[in-house]
Amino acid sequence: MALQASSPSLFRAVPATTGASCRRQIQVRASAAAANGGGDVGKVMMRKEAASGAWKIDYSGEKPATPLLDTVNYPVHMKNLSTPELEQLAAELRAEIVHTVSKTGGHLSSSLGVVELAVALHHVFDTPEDKIIWDVGHQAYPHKILTGRRSRMNTIRQTSGLAGFPKRDESAHDAIAAALGMAVARDLLGKKNHVISTITKQSGGQTHEVAAKVDEYARGMVSASGSTLFEELGLYYIGPVDGHNVEDLVTIFEKVKSMPAPGPVLYFAEALIREAEVDDKVVGIHAAMGGGTGLNYFHKRFPERCFDVGIAEQHAVTFAAGLAAEGLKPFCAIYSSFLQRGYDQVVHDVDLQRLPVRFAMDRAGLVGADGPTHCGAFDVTYMACLPNMVVMAPADEAELMHMVATAAAIDDRPSCFRFPRGNGIGAILPPNHKGTPLEIGKGRVLVGGDRVALLGYGSMVPACMKAAEALKEHGVFVTVADARFCKPLDTGLIRELAAEHEVLVTVEEGSIGGFGSHVAHFLSLSGLLDGPLKLRSMFLPDRYIDHGAPVDQLEEAGLTPRHIAATVLSLLGRQLEALQLS
Repeated sequence: MALQASSPSLFRAVPATTGASCRRQIQVRASAAAANGGGDVGKVMMRKEAASGAWKIDYSGEKPATPLLDTVNYPVHMKNLSTPELEQLAAELRAEIVHTVSKTGGHLSSSLGVVELAVALHHVFDTPEDKIIWDVGHQAYPHKILTGRRSRMNTIRQTSGLAGFPKRDESAHDAIAAALGMAVARDLLGKKNHVISTITKQSGGQTHEVAAKVDEYARGMVSASGSTLFEELGLYYIGPVDGHNVEDLVTIFEKVKSMPAPGPVLYFAEALIREAEVDDKVVGIHAAMGGGTGLNYFHKRFPERCFDVGIAEQHAVTFAAGLAAEGLKPFCAIYSSFLQRGYDQVVHDVDLQRLPVRFAMDRAGLVGADGPTHCGAFDVTYMACLPNMVVMAPADEAELMHMVATAAAIDDRPSCFRFPRGNGIGAILPPNHKGTPLEIGKGRVLVGGDRVALLGYGSMVPACMKAAEALKEHGVFVTVADARFCKPLDTGLIRELAAEHEVLVTVEEGSIGGFGSHVAHFLSLSGLLDGPLKLRSMFLPDRYIDHGAPVDQLEEAGLTPRHIAATVLSLLGRQLEALQLS
């Protein structure tokens, strides 16, 4: 089919011409008013050949018919367009720009180069809440047309007309080239919008030199730590991508938009940097895992206060003990499973000596594709049994920052905190990413309820919150508490939960003998299990779990919100509902 103009604003469908190869074509004709020779059939300006999928555009100087573009005044009008419609919109937008610039002059090639990019960005993201920065702005013409300024494009770069570049007082959709500052401000203000920065040939040469070298040398390379060089540089990389393929661009942008918050290692590194900025005794130690632990960022900021001891966890622990003995504040960042190698040193060189070494145990809990060799299942069990150790676990990235500050403030004994592999949950971060020390051994109640209490530890707290929401549909309103500390336990909080509820369920992403065992020991020794209280502990099964997607591993371990809710219903005697959930 073809779209033909009988007037500048009225279109009707006519059969498309068929070539010798019988290929189906979509055609858009010039408006009748501009067509040579008059009549109601204009010259074919654009056509899409089905065989190649390419749009052919005749840049004859005539005003092109743009039936789809005519329906788009703002990005909101693009949200429901299909991929073929987005491709047609891009073709019409390109023809519109050529026609406009042929009359007014301006930045043609740079704007044509980002037509599909602009269409895909505005289809996926939501300006002006989301910020799109067009580096120096030469390529902003498609963006201007799609954000309510098409009718004024004939005034571009003229007196009292549209600016040739993005201009904030011209449209709320325009943003200045300060993406990093906008992103930092967003985080400090607790907002959730996206900041997208386009970097093209008009950008500063230094940016392109760096990008070119990264692309040339880093693509596909793997470092000694097992991560790609991009990960070592702190970059998440997708590419190369065909910048003129609308379907691919939309797919990629939707994937990027839906990506969870950055991993906990970045929040750990940021919080540690903030502590080091105000305390010159703070130092970092890792065992050839700067990228994996986030200490590569710390090293960039404080190179003389960051130590890579190589693949020698035992030495890392004893080295940290020596630093602590001389009054420094060492943070020893080691994967949970790798710290097992240095456990003898943890016991004899640190805990027995009561030295204030701070252990940051990354990859705590299930680790997805890395499987059982890297699974951090045992750290709570092997650290909380040590007499002098303070043992913590954050529920989210904000709590992680507070626990970094807490560990920095503990100066009379060793301490440790665990955090999982993966991504944050999008918690609101403390101002300037500087944590506040927590009261040692004190948890918190997040949601009040009756009959049932869920006491989560670390990464399982969000799962408890989701389980509580699911239980509301069954008429069950539960209390959810965040333990924060395994050692020392918040015995006051546990007594309160035991006294005010019929059921108490502890939930952790660790092995038997961990947080739940400590709670059970306390309740037993205190006589709080001698009455009607029903206690259940949920933890990782007593076996190794093979590699797989994290969601599948949690399902196999029985630690999803659904499993937690089913456990509660079963304890309340509602077995049928529990079976339906499990």
